[in-house]
Amino acid sequence: MRIRSYRSSDAKAMAELFYETVHTVNRADYTKEQAEAWAPRERDLEAWDRSFREHYTCVAEEAGQIIGFGDMAPSGYLDRLYVHKEHQREGVGSQICDRLEQWKAFPRITVHASITARLFFEKRGYRVLTSQTVERSGVKMVNFVMEKKLEYDGKGY
Repeated sequence: MRIRSYRSSDAKAMAELFYETVHTVNRADYTKEQAEAWAPRERDLEAWDRSFREHYTCVAEEAGQIIGFGDMAPSGYLDRLYVHKEHQREGVGSQICDRLEQWKAFPRITVHASITARLFFEKRGYRVLTSQTVERSGVKMVNFVMEKKLEYDGKGY
């Protein structure tokens, strides 16, 4: 596996990975209706590409296939982190997250974690600030606002 920078040509494969992951992995914690509202089959690829280009975006690749991706806004908000359904618990998400967390000297990083991802982030030192109910396409679902405070080592965070 290698981690590389995002390219606009990745958007379609990333949209498919996102859809499949939410509709399989996240279905353990969310209903079919919630999964459909969160990750509909159709996606505006131009808007997604623009969002990825505005953020620091990493792609994990193995044998030429995208097996995970993540992105962080310049503010230190970890926006998306998804791993292919067939590559769960292989360290893909951890390696992407390591790269994102080291991108800039942030005093803290925030994320809105799904029920499914909460334990992953807690193991990485994130703490829950609050749970919240969000609405997507008229459907409500729970996620968690989490943060990780980074230690200052005299050189940067």
